[in-house]
Amino acid sequence: MDGSSLTQTPFAVVTLIAAPALLTNSSSVLALSTINRMLRTRDRMNELFTASETPARSEAESRFLVEQVIRVEKQALLLLRALLSIYVALGGFISATLVTLLGAALGPVEGEAWFHVLAGLGLVLGFVGVGGLVFGCANLFQATRISLVSLRREADLIRQRQAKNGLATSLPSPT
Repeated sequence: MDGSSLTQTPFAVVTLIAAPALLTNSSSVLALSTINRMLRTRDRMNELFTASETPARSEAESRFLVEQVIRVEKQALLLLRALLSIYVALGGFISATLVTLLGAALGPVEGEAWFHVLAGLGLVLGFVGVGGLVFGCANLFQATRISLVSLRREADLIRQRQAKNGLATSLPSPT
């Protein structure tokens, strides 16, 4: 495809710019939600720290608390890795948008060689962005799995305490 065919229709240039811009916007929303999850993890660690200062804890409760702390710490590290990947994706998509815009503007003026260089660079930057999103989402999924483990452990502990106190409910546990 030569540079002049892209200038024949305004839709071609808009498509080349809109795709990375849409991915940039999606990545920004994902970054905001990841930051929110990171802050919630910090709040959870503060809760666990406060709980650790409570005296007269049984050995089982102390072990449970330490397991929770380890899971929350792992979750925070995964969220940080995800956030880094999402930032890399954002940088890739923003750069791809800029390079594509430059290619659309300079391609007809500077010739076909510049057009191909800028188009190739735009594609590489787009792939960097997509790779960052995939890696970030994989880390977010792992962090979510850790949250589920913590949630289930806490639910089990609540059920055990209620059964011990003779307050067992007739509600079935989730499967």
